[in-house]
Amino acid sequence: MTKEEVFSRLTEVFRDVFDDESIEISESTTSADIPDWDSFEHINLILAVETEFGVKIPMGKAVTLKNVGELAETIISML
Repeated sequence: MTKEEVFSRLTEVFRDVFDDESIEISESTTSADIPDWDSFEHINLILAVETEFGVKIPMGKAVTLKNVGELAETIISML
């Protein structure tokens, strides 16, 4: 799976989790860029990502991700 394919699917996950069809993500997107992205929604986001991609992101890794680019790289490495 290409990085572009991962980002396309991630965009849909973000839009679903945050219930906002206008969300556009990039490699540098962080929680500061999405108003509703708090610690609770981070857990929901990780669970939704795991479901979408069929992977299990260790909690230790999930809490240290700095941006969406790192999340995408983690997903790609697990596929």
